[in-house]
This record gives sequence, C-alpha cells and structure tokens, in this order.
Amino acid sequence: MNTKFFRYVFVSMAVGSAFTLCSCNDFLDREEDSFIDKTATFDSYNRTKQYLTYAYSLLPEGLNRFSGDALLGAATDDACFAIESSNIQQFNNGSWNALSNPDNVWDRYFAGIAKCCTLLENSNHINLDISRLDPAKRVEYENNLKDIRMWRAEAHFLRAYFNFELLKRYGPIPIIKSTLDINKDYSDTPRPTMKEVVEFIANDCDMAADSLELTPWRNMNDAFGRATKGAALALKSRLLLYAASPLYVNFGDIDEANKPSDATLWKAAADAAKAVIDLNQYALAPAYDDLFKNDFQNKEYIFVRRYPSNSDFEKSNFPVSYGGKGGTNPSQNLIDDYEMLDGTAFDWSDPIKAAHPFENRDERLLATVLMNGVLFKGKRIATYPGGADAMPNPNATKTGYYLRKFLNENVNIQTGGGSDGHVVPLFRLAEIYLNYAEALNEYDPTNPDIAVYLNKIRERVSLPDVPSGLTQEQMRTLIHHERRVELAFEEHRFWDVRRWKVASSTLGAPVKGVKITQDDAGNFTYSPVQVEQRVFQPKMYWYPIPQSEVLKLHHWEQNKGW
Repeated sequence: MNTKFFRYVFVSMAVGSAFTLCSCNDFLDREEDSFIDKTATFDSYNRTKQYLTYAYSLLPEGLNRFSGDALLGAATDDACFAIESSNIQQFNNGSWNALSNPDNVWDRYFAGIAKCCTLLENSNHINLDISRLDPAKRVEYENNLKDIRMWRAEAHFLRAYFNFELLKRYGPIPIIKSTLDINKDYSDTPRPTMKEVVEFIANDCDMAADSLELTPWRNMNDAFGRATKGAALALKSRLLLYAASPLYVNFGDIDEANKPSDATLWKAAADAAKAVIDLNQYALAPAYDDLFKNDFQNKEYIFVRRYPSNSDFEKSNFPVSYGGKGGTNPSQNLIDDYEMLDGTAFDWSDPIKAAHPFENRDERLLATVLMNGVLFKGKRIATYPGGADAMPNPNATKTGYYLRKFLNENVNIQTGGGSDGHVVPLFRLAEIYLNYAEALNEYDPTNPDIAVYLNKIRERVSLPDVPSGLTQEQMRTLIHHERRVELAFEEHRFWDVRRWKVASSTLGAPVKGVKITQDDAGNFTYSPVQVEQRVFQPKMYWYPIPQSEVLKLHHWEQNKGW
C-alpha cells in the first residue's frame, strides 16, 4: 500500500450524536474500517438520520463561500467586489493556480461522496426492533422503513450532486461507487471519460428519482430543503445541458474557435428538462422579486439551501452609508443587458435612453440592483460624487451600483433587528424552462416550445414575447441573454460562459461601471466607464486538479495549461 496516497479521514461521533469531520484533505474521505463506529452509527435510526443531515451540510454554500462574503458573480463580468483583500479577486487578476484556488472544493465534495457511499452500504442494517416487535407500533415501523428507503434515495441524489459539482470544475473525476478500502493502493486509478462520469451521475439521478416523491412525505417544513423527485430530475437536466455544451463535448479542447455540437446530447438535455416540467409540481412566482425573500415554500423552488436568521449577508452587502461593507457591485456590463420594457435593447448612443438609463427597463433590473437615486430603507442611494455611498468612502462601490438581490431590507445593521433567514435557490422552475429552450434550439430550432417557455419568463416581468422569425443563432443569443438576467447572482454565469466557450470575451473583458455627473441644479448624467481589467486564459476553462492529487494519481495529467 502506498501509505502516502491518502490521509486517513474518519467521522467521529461526538456527544449528542453530532458528526464532526476530523480531516478533509485529500481525494476521498476514507473512513477507518471500524466495526464499532459503523455499528454505533448505522444500528441507530436517529444517528443514521443525523449522518444524512451532515451530508446535506456539504451542499454548495450560495452566499458566503468566499472571504468577505463575496458571491461567485463577482468573478464574472456581472460584478466587482468592493473588498480587495477577498480571495475572489484571484479569479479576476489571474493569480489562481493548482496550489491556490479560492474555490477548491475537491476535498469537500469527495468527503460528501464518501458519506453517501457509507450510508448506502450500511443503512440496510438499522435496528428497528422496538417498533417491529410491537404490534401497536406497526404503523411507526412501516413509516421508518419508508424513511430508510427515502434516505437511500437522497444519498444517491447527494452523491450525484457532489459529483456534478466536481465535474463542472475539474472535468472527469474519479468515479467512486463505494467507500475506499484503507488497505488498497489507488494510485493507478485511471481517469474516466467525460461520457462515463456523466452516465454515472445521471444514473444516480435516476435512482433517486425512482424512489423519491414529489414532496417530503413526513414533514412539509422539510420541503425544498430535502431532495425530492423534482430535485433529482432538475439535477439531471442541468447535468445533461452541460454535457451537451461545446466545452464538454470534446473535453480537453479549450480552443474557442471549436464549438462542437451533438444533436443526440442536446435532445437528451431537452428531454430531461421536459421531464421536470411535466411533473406539473412547480409554477413561476407571480413576481420576480418575491423569489429572493425568505419564502422557502415558493412554488417556483425545486430545491433550495436555507440559512437561519442573521444579518451577515446584509452587513457585507448593504451600501456603505447603511452600515454595510459594499460587497458585490453589479457591473455596467450586466445592467446594459436589461432590455427596455418595449423589448428593445438599451443603447448608450440613444440620447433619450442615456439621459434616463434606469427608466422603463426590464423589472428584473430593479429587483437585482441598487442604483443611484433608488429609494432603499427610507432614503435614496447616493453613488454620485460626494454622495454617502460613493468613493472615496471606504469600501464604496467601484461600479456605481450595489446588490439588491437576496438582501433583507428590514435588517438594522447596528442592532441586528429585523434579521431574517435567507433562501438560495439551487434549482427553480425558470432555470428548467431556460434549459429546455436552449437544448431545443440546438437540435430542433423550429420547435414552437422554445418561444413558449421563454415567453413565460418574459411575461412575468412585463416584456413582450420573443420576436418571430429568429434564426437559430439569433435565438441562441436571446437565450444566453435571458439566462444572464434571469439567473443573475445565482451562480450560473460563471459556468455558462465556460460551457459555451465564450469566456475570453466575457470573463476576460474589462468590467465597466457608471460615471455620474451632477449639475448645479442637482440633475444627473450618466456614462459608462471602465473600472477593472480582468484576466482570462484558455486554461481557466477548467480548474487545475489540486497538485497534491496529481502527484498521487500516476496515470493522470494535469488539466491542460496548468
């Protein structure tokens, strides 16, 4: 055995049956082969439930994964981040590598995979004798058996989720179907193909969907926070959409001039999205801005991550005159992409539009961004020169804008009063509509469903229907646009421009803000200005595999360019 190949990691059970990850530093969290530990955990109904809950805790953090509570959107052309010391800036200046990656989740998600494998291997041994042997508890016994079936299906879903999160960052990763034997040398593990990994994840999604129900059957308070049939199918939809995209079709080809397409893959992606739609379980929220309040039972949600009541996100992202730290600053690049209410594009060369750049715009703009003059918490945002929310105040916005999406406006930063929870959608119906439209357009561009489902999203925000007679390329551009504005700051842009192979012209483009000028009468004029240069090199389409792992996996080469 190569004793240096992996560090041994195990889960210990602390007082109160809390599970603590003792170490999480390598390719896979390999548990000590301890009969006592596994028996103590999986002999117990309650401890097995807690073990699964711990696995859920390893799902993606949507609001605070980077220092300073930076959002991943600040590493795209959608935003800057006010705090220069945040590690999110490594993406923007190109200083990240195989030894220093601000989003290195290799260990976290392989630990999650290990938890799922361990639960699947041991959860059939739970001792239910207390209810099984008591005729008066027959219903409880049957319910417990069903719980275990659901837990196993949830473990398949979580394993698929963790694998997908690894796949979209690093490309094909080791396929782990069971816990690793502590006495075996895994250094000769071959690298699987993209197709093999996608098929393995899709199979886990199918296994989860086959057993899970449309809603959590035990407790509706668990709804949207626990895996359901819809969540499993939504994950499969996203997986197959990515797998059909140019970057994935020919893994390793990072030449933006090459954008391969396979109609079979696109059809599979369309079918997967339609399977979610056909559940008839979800509905678009009546108002876009209702989605980002603490309403975890919103019918548009398919699967969410919920956060307890606190004001940390507001402290990081409120404008500086409101006690915040500036946080994520939406870019002019993004704001220019929001259409006028008549469906025409915003254009700085149009003097009427340029004179009033925030009027008569797509409703999603005001729900996403705080701009100069907007009323917020009873006063006006002031990002004009000399304004309370403008430079040179510490951490003031670089772009002239602050984030509104996900903020709880009722929070009092100073006292903590009005704090509420946060809900971050990991899957919602609008994304599935967009997945379906995109996949259809790539293999069946005359299909009327493309416009039908795009129009559902546009009608919610009072935009006119998609124009008729668009070419496939024009429709592709429109779909890309809709994904950007509909899903802004929900961790899609960073991955979308990669899978489309357009990152050099997006992530590598200068980030713009707005220059505001105030005349003697107090009137404002606006013009775009560059605020930050960005770095994107073709190798950045995929993350580098952590160097410590490349040294151990003898048959693996580092991802191209790193």
